[in-house]
Amino acid sequence: MISLARKSIVHEWRRFAPAIFAIAFSGILLVIQAALAVGIFATVAVYIEKSDAELWVGFPGTPSVDQGRYISNRTESFVRMHPDVDRTEPFSWAGGVWRSRPGAGDVSVVLAGIDPRPGSLTFAHAVSPELRDRLTIPGAVLVDIADREKLGVTIGSNAEINGKKVHVAGFTEGLRGIGSINVISSLSTARHLDPSLHYSDDVAYYLVKLRAGADPAVVKDALSPKGANARYQAWTAKEFGDRSTNYWLFESGMGTAFGLSSLVAVIVAIVITSQTLMAAVAASIREFATLRALGAPGSHLRSVVLQQALWVGIVGLVIAGAVSALILWLAQLVHIPVAVSVPINIACGVLVLCVAILSGFAALSQLSKADPAALLR
Repeated sequence: MISLARKSIVHEWRRFAPAIFAIAFSGILLVIQAALAVGIFATVAVYIEKSDAELWVGFPGTPSVDQGRYISNRTESFVRMHPDVDRTEPFSWAGGVWRSRPGAGDVSVVLAGIDPRPGSLTFAHAVSPELRDRLTIPGAVLVDIADREKLGVTIGSNAEINGKKVHVAGFTEGLRGIGSINVISSLSTARHLDPSLHYSDDVAYYLVKLRAGADPAVVKDALSPKGANARYQAWTAKEFGDRSTNYWLFESGMGTAFGLSSLVAVIVAIVITSQTLMAAVAASIREFATLRALGAPGSHLRSVVLQQALWVGIVGLVIAGAVSALILWLAQLVHIPVAVSVPINIACGVLVLCVAILSGFAALSQLSKADPAALLR
């Protein structure tokens, strides 16, 4: 019966082609949406992942790194008092308005002020020593290469942030923000550009590097004051990264939108595939009736239909995998944030096969018409 199911797919592929393409389309949509969702929501944690700090200290209850509020500069003294803290580094975070030339439209940007010295923690894995050296020049900024056309700049271009002149000293890669444009400068330049920082040494976060052998979880608990009057809180880098991603994925509403669109894709695939399989079974009803007349039990006929559905799912999954790989490759070429992992691919593949099998169960209703008496008509 397995051979019969496979041979029917091969020799009557035109009947099953719409079901195969429906399954393939469903798989492509699931993989692309999952890769986009994870890639886009992971960009908010890029500040954490690209930095070399074990702990982040910020305002209590901060749900995501991009939602940070300013904490007192006196916080650094309390953090440094812990014996396992090797060094700390401030990280400022502020909004700004970018204008590339007179008469051009304003663009909202996020201004990130970092320590430009070699070996500093912030963006240690994203900003090279050469680019850090360029940030020591007053007014120098870095933008992500994916945003250069949006900002209309090249290396050496002049622009304005909050009405004050800056020049583009270089491009970073992989620091594209979620719904925003990241502009990186030194702390001194950031304080000059943002009026809220000009007269204060308060910052959004302190990055903490621990001594060798220290347990980040233990130090985090020791550094986090207890009580409702706490003025700062510490998180491990992994905890803060997961917290930021989960906020955008589950609490912002954007993750729900991705989930609903994926659900619609699955429902449409089930409907189209089941209808196509039902039509294919109906077209082969005389063949099934002949098998019944020859003594084939109903369970074997049902097995053939379900195996046909499984083969439809497997072929559709292969097509979906090839097309998805091509689309994701093209997306990376144009700097669209996508992230693919083995668990995501496995989950999408299992879901696609489940869609095919559910469609096969829906098509079983046609077997009731496989009556040997129909051969005499």
